[in-house]
Order: sequence, then C-alpha cells, then structure tokens
Amino acid sequence: MAISEFTSVQAADTFRAGYERSFSRLWPVPYSAVDVPTAYGPTRAYRCGPSTGVPFVLLPGAGGNSLMWHRHVAALAADRPVIAIDPVGEPGGSAQQRPITGGADLGAWLRAVLSTLEVPHAHLVGCSPGGWIALQATDRAASISLLDPAGLGRVTPAFLAWVVAGGLAALTPRGVRHRLAGPLRNATLRDDKLMPLLRASMRFRRRLPVPPPLTDEMVRALHGVPLLVLLGARSQLYAAEAVATRLRSLVPTARVEVVAGAGHDLPVHSPGVVVDRIRTFTAGVS
Repeated sequence: MAISEFTSVQAADTFRAGYERSFSRLWPVPYSAVDVPTAYGPTRAYRCGPSTGVPFVLLPGAGGNSLMWHRHVAALAADRPVIAIDPVGEPGGSAQQRPITGGADLGAWLRAVLSTLEVPHAHLVGCSPGGWIALQATDRAASISLLDPAGLGRVTPAFLAWVVAGGLAALTPRGVRHRLAGPLRNATLRDDKLMPLLRASMRFRRRLPVPPPLTDEMVRALHGVPLLVLLGARSQLYAAEAVATRLRSLVPTARVEVVAGAGHDLPVHSPGVVVDRIRTFTAGVS
C-alpha cells in the first residue's frame, strides 16, 4: 500500500512554507510545537493552554491539519490544555513513512503520540475521519466529541461529488467562490485566510483507508465512554437524522445533536455551537 505524499519536492516545500506562515498568523494563542517520532512517521503536535489538567486532543478532518481548529482553540484553551495533532498521511507538519492499512494502525499511532507526550487520558475531539481515529483509541479517552464523524455510514457517491465540487470551487476567483459556498453548503470556501494553503494542499496525494461503517456491536461498545456527537442537519456524508436515531438507540448515554443549517462543514459553519457544546459536555465529565 502506498503512503501519502506530495507530488514533488517543490510542492511539499511550497506547502510547508505556507503552512508555517499561516500557523504563525492564524493560531490565536501562544503555543509550542513538537515533532513526535512514531513507527508511522514523525508527527507534529501543538500544545497550548494551561499546563495542568486532562487535555483536549484535536484531530482534524480529511485533507486537514491543526489549522482547521484556529476558530475554536482560544475558547477550548481557556478551560484546559489543548494538543492539536497533524495526523500522518494528511498535509500538515507530519510525514508518513509507513503504510496505514486500517483503524488498528491509526489507533496504534495515536496511542504512541499520546504516550510520548505523557498523556494517559484525553478529551478526544475528532472531525470526519478524525472522529473515526478517536474511536480507535477509546482506552485513552476521558471523553470523545465527534463532529460529523466518518464511520457511521458508508461514503456515498454524492459525498465524493461534494468533495470534488468543493475542490473545483476553491480554484475560482474569490467572489465566485463565496457565492458557491451557499449552494454547495461548504462554508470553508469563504475562509479567505486559509484558501491559499488549501490550494497548495491539492498537490498532496492522500493514501489513507476509507473508514468502514461501524457495526451495531461496535457502536454499542461505546456506552462506557462519555460521548458527544454533533451532526450537520444537511450533512453530505449521511442522513443525519437516521444516524442520530441509531446512536440514541444503541448508546442511550450519548449526547447526540443535529445542528440546523450545517452540512459536513459543521466546524466552520457553526464554530460557536461546536465550542459551546464541547466545553459544556467535558465540564460535566472531569
């Protein structure tokens, strides 16, 4: 199985230079960066917030990195430490050096990162496939907050078409891109600060497994973990209300909310809702 990488050395250098500039400009709180060695490649982690307490560990969506949290991190870091991680296999500060074949590999990778960072337990927060990754390491979770997560249904052709349409829209002039954000239900297209970096990441070839749908047995097994699930009412990934009904039935202890107006772009569309729900939820855990 191939590993994720840029199409050329020049493409990688261009992206990484832009990433460093964007991070320094957009990350709203003081931070320290560390590169953690793992069997799957060096992994970049950013630490900020208080020095004590059970931390939030933030895992981004596909094609993303820690900068996807720049709208949320200041509020989250007001409560407890925050560790934002660039997953191996995604365009960011990490570098994949070994194939990843499934959830077991990603769980082993995340546990290795947390062990090196001396984090025995964390409030895991994951978006899209980042949520699926969080579910691979429930033994390290003080709680899990999932934002329109992958793994709760099959990836449909409609979702793949939405991804392609968003990529094409990102290449259009600013005015056109902003107008397309509405009908495409993709608020990321209005993020002018990140758009140059998103365009640079299009020369990255992602070679990570597609999250398979969790079986009912797998979902029921989550009953022992404090679980928050936020779904976009207009999610392109799956039928949100049907997923919410299934979760409430199989994991009655979970907090499940369908956020009106949001699609799979939930964290960008409704950052205030996301931050408020996560802070309130984790405050009741520890």
